[in-house]
Amino acid sequence: MISYRPLWDTMKAKGVSTYQLIYKHGFSRGTLDSLKQGRNITLRTLNDLCSILDCRVEDIIEYIPDSSCQ
Repeated sequence: MISYRPLWDTMKAKGVSTYQLIYKHGFSRGTLDSLKQGRNITLRTLNDLCSILDCRVEDIIEYIPDSSCQ
């Protein structure tokens, strides 16, 4: 399972709000809703977030093994 939990911590550390993502960087509310609900995002969105936050992919997403796959 992919978790976006690191994104929220990175945004807080960098002082970037969801308001700024929408109005300064042109993110749609739908994209932010997908992130909040743990749904799929595009690699373009992931790339944009890395660029805006000046961070690595690991600062936005993390892989959590699903216990049913083991």
